[in-house]
Amino acid sequence: MKRFHVHLHVNDLDKSIGFYSALFNQAPTRTEADYAKWMLEDPPVNFAISTRGEQPGIDHLGIQTDNAEELQALKDRATAADISLLDEGATTCCYARSEKHWITDPQGIAWEHFHTLGNIPVFREKADEASAVACCAPSGAPATHCCTPAAEAAGCCSPTLPAAAGARCALSSPSSASSSTSCC
Repeated sequence: MKRFHVHLHVNDLDKSIGFYSALFNQAPTRTEADYAKWMLEDPPVNFAISTRGEQPGIDHLGIQTDNAEELQALKDRATAADISLLDEGATTCCYARSEKHWITDPQGIAWEHFHTLGNIPVFREKADEASAVACCAPSGAPATHCCTPAAEAAGCCSPTLPAAAGARCALSSPSSASSSTSCC
């Protein structure tokens, strides 16, 4: 089974947790100081919010798979359709260890395809975690923090350093960023 994923930036986490808990008629399945997630069954949605962005609104959309085969099928479909993708492979972000890749729609909205392998106690297991603001998403999406572009932002989305969890990478295309990493 695949599950739709939505990640929103919010200004007030407590107020938003209250709102979405009432809307979904359940408490979050995971809550951190800067993040909350609901794993809804009806409809099947992985809905996450965080205070890591500069602007409230949609950070990215995605599809979470139950297994590696479903994830590979999504990757194969994107490749067959000649959709550029950024393959992160194994990574950590959003309090989880995952295998993932990214695509970007014609409007610049980032889509994350991922298979969660387990939970971790921190937002991201990287040295640049302190600079984290929001999940990185590849190309097309406007830069919201330090990746505007990589050459101007030491430590963010550069070919030699991993993307900061929380910077939206302003890359020309996901395929041009094969040596960069992004998050969430």
